[in-house]
Amino acid sequence: VQVVESGGGLVQSGGSLRLSCAASGVTFSNYDMNWYRQGPGKERELVASISSAGGSTYYADFVKGRFTISRDNAKNTVALQMNSLKPEDTAVYYCNARSLQYNFWGQGTQVTVSS
Repeated sequence: VQVVESGGGLVQSGGSLRLSCAASGVTFSNYDMNWYRQGPGKERELVASISSAGGSTYYADFVKGRFTISRDNAKNTVALQMNSLKPEDTAVYYCNARSLQYNFWGQGTQVTVSS
């Protein structure tokens, strides 16, 4: 099983980034997909979630209205569109695939927002 994030980088405050996550070795449509992040000196926190069929989403209050999660089950990918980025969004962003039985993590991608 592989879960691989991409799309991180350095962006100025107010800018946008799009993170992507590709999962292989799993029946992707069986998994709820989540984005977490861990900022410097902070605990890992849930950013956004999307249900296995894509019909339900969840956003943490601190990203509501700025971030959008989406998935393409035909391509085994999930994306996180991040707009109006703030310096406090600086973190390593992790993709997570979760089913009732299994829980897989990617290695993370760094997002740095400069002020």
